[in-house]
Amino acid sequence: MEKLESMRRQITVAIFSIFILFLIDIFTKNLAFLNLQLNTPLPVNNFINLTLVYNYGAAFSFLSDQGGWQRYFFIAASLIIIFILFVLLIKTENYNKTSLILIISGALGNLYDRISYGYVIDFIELHYDNFYWPIFNFADITISIGTVILLINIIFEKK
Repeated sequence: MEKLESMRRQITVAIFSIFILFLIDIFTKNLAFLNLQLNTPLPVNNFINLTLVYNYGAAFSFLSDQGGWQRYFFIAASLIIIFILFVLLIKTENYNKTSLILIISGALGNLYDRISYGYVIDFIELHYDNFYWPIFNFADITISIGTVILLINIIFEKK
């Protein structure tokens, strides 16, 4: 009975954490949408601009110029991936929970945009000299950090 209660508590904390990170993503995207001009950089410092863009593709604008079918493909793929990761989150009893929470929350944030608008709102632009990293958002940060943590855990996990 204690184990079941502990598992319920862990799942509740995980869902709450996912929800909070999701809300932060939506909040930051709304701030960008309301305060930035589309495709107009607002310099923060020598390395960061805030630049509102609409990403119709995936990471690095992959498939962004495909005429619209990719929206439904990415929605379906996101739903499947989120479902699989949530099942893993419930079943895992180890340190991978944090990485799964981060990845799920980011995937939900970008999925929300894709369903609501047909594109993902991106606004963080890193650059140095003439090198510009593709513009991204808070959800992309949580997905990236979660993926790195997950990969490190997998690589160094004791068998």
